[in-house]
Amino acid sequence: MASSDKPQRFYGTTIVAACFTIQGIGVGSFIACGVFFPSLLDAFGWSRTVISGASSMAFLLMGFLGIIMGALNDRFAPRVIMTVTGVILGSSYLLLGQMAAVWQFYLFFGLMTGIGLSGIDVIALTTTSRWFTARRGVMTGLVKVGTGAGQLIMPFLAGVCITRLGWRSAYSIIGLIVLICIAGAGQLLRRDPAQMGQMPDGRFDPLDEAGPGVESGLSLAEALHCKPFWVLGALNLFAVASMFVVLVHIVPHASDLGIATIQAAGILSTIGGISMLGRLSVGVAIDRIGSRKCMQICLVILIASFIWLQMARDVWMLYSFAAIYGIAHGGIFTVISPITAELFGIRSHGALFGIVAFSGTVGGAAGPILAGHVFDMTGSYQLIFMALIGLAAVSLLLTLPLKPARS
Repeated sequence: MASSDKPQRFYGTTIVAACFTIQGIGVGSFIACGVFFPSLLDAFGWSRTVISGASSMAFLLMGFLGIIMGALNDRFAPRVIMTVTGVILGSSYLLLGQMAAVWQFYLFFGLMTGIGLSGIDVIALTTTSRWFTARRGVMTGLVKVGTGAGQLIMPFLAGVCITRLGWRSAYSIIGLIVLICIAGAGQLLRRDPAQMGQMPDGRFDPLDEAGPGVESGLSLAEALHCKPFWVLGALNLFAVASMFVVLVHIVPHASDLGIATIQAAGILSTIGGISMLGRLSVGVAIDRIGSRKCMQICLVILIASFIWLQMARDVWMLYSFAAIYGIAHGGIFTVISPITAELFGIRSHGALFGIVAFSGTVGGAAGPILAGHVFDMTGSYQLIFMALIGLAAVSLLLTLPLKPARS
């Protein structure tokens, strides 16, 4: 290709920026819903099981529909899909500000939020994986830094709005932010470099494409017959189950210890802020030592954080837990998409990653609601936090048999 025919700018940078925004606003808004937990307890007198159930419903639906979104993204442009889901997600939060009954909470949060979130991970991460090969790890890390930024900003914003304006106005403000940012960023998405007349990583010489092409790897049917695929799914299920118990219940746990709402929300914000370091550092490490080793390192750190949580009673101890946990949290959520591509290729990455992510949503849905039920029965999080160590340890053991699958 002649130098005069080269595109002036690699569109992959725009893809990363758009996916960064989608991840930050989408995931950050969902995590911020944990800050509303104490307000809903006070306003309606619902049990923790009821509130956790809506969160679990949204998370489970997000994962199930993510499989469909991933399959659609393997075939069609992601722009329309992300725009529609962004509008639904923003509308769900706007409606939550008007709710007056538990059935509305399950309709707006459990159903609509779940639908709106279904494309946040699978579309953003699969699109990033298609635009980058040699730099897939670091670019995925950069996109996931957006998630950390959202987790840092959105819970804090929710806490401030709840304190100053009330929980209803806080929901409405978050809804407007989601509606504008995600639907807007969705307009910038393109399925792959070929759609823009470009090549992965910004290469312009076709001879540079000596390695596996953007569509190399196993088909969906082939991957479903591979044992490593189901092992990866089980690993993600246990890991995400343990992590989502923390995300949903750490704020009410801190409130139970007598910590103020803004300080409790700051724990979630700390997790989000520190997770940015985990996401970026793991993204860089993936391209150097591989996804499997990165996953093992993150799980060891996760186990260490859960051990510390058993002793955390004061504000500084909970913030210390958030810092340790944040590294592991950011790393694990960053490595899932690249490890799927590393093991099975990119040919059917959308559908495969959607299934692996769905296994995580099953764990993420079951974990918080079971934790809420155990708390309602015992009045304590002690047994729950001990179980998190076991879940993370099982995930670590499941990394041992993982290896790339061949067609």
